[in-house]
Amino acid sequence: MTTPTNKVIVTDPPRADLGDVDTLAKFGVATVHEALGRSCYLGPGLRPIQDGARTGGSAVTVLCWPGDNLMIHAAVEQCRPGDLLVVTTTSPCTDGLFGELFATALAQRGVRGLVTTTGVRDVADLRAMGFPVWSAAVSAQGSVKATAGAVNVPIVVGGQVVRPGDAVLADDDGVVCVPRERIAEALTASQARLEKEEAARAAFRQGQLGLDRYRLRATLADLGVEYVSAAEHPERQR
Repeated sequence: MTTPTNKVIVTDPPRADLGDVDTLAKFGVATVHEALGRSCYLGPGLRPIQDGARTGGSAVTVLCWPGDNLMIHAAVEQCRPGDLLVVTTTSPCTDGLFGELFATALAQRGVRGLVTTTGVRDVADLRAMGFPVWSAAVSAQGSVKATAGAVNVPIVVGGQVVRPGDAVLADDDGVVCVPRERIAEALTASQARLEKEEAARAAFRQGQLGLDRYRLRATLADLGVEYVSAAEHPERQR
């Protein structure tokens, strides 16, 4: 795993197929996460600065030092159309390491968005230009450009390993990272889950209860849950 002593920029890593990434993104973060056995989720700490954005891309990873965005500058050069930048730091940092100028440079290169465990700023400008961002904080705190880190190496975000070229999907529900070798599995499992949800949706519209559709009455009984009237309940008699 990457440590602060690694000072490297890896060029031209293998990338996820963008057609597959686009198909996965259409399923949505929650569906893909559930379809893969409730895995690959990067945690509730990454929140969108905008509403309604849904995107996916091939990860370009960045490891910075706290308060220092030098390696983001280095990463811009490594980005291609269809990429999604994923940034973290060697220790926790909520400073505004990313803003509108970075987004302008990345948009010009066809980058689809940013996921960062740090803070971002210029959020009004980012929203106006339609550059989607998922971050841990919004902060006007500035940064320096003085310490070497790494680009396109494995990093850890929300307890999950994100490798360059993995499929990163993001929407209003958060962010998931699907390893390249699991993309085919994710496509099949997500389609199956979507069909299952569509069947359940149709049943609920007809009035069926989740208790019956998912056979949860037996679960309640096995757990010792009883049905009693309000008149019979002990609390009623106090």
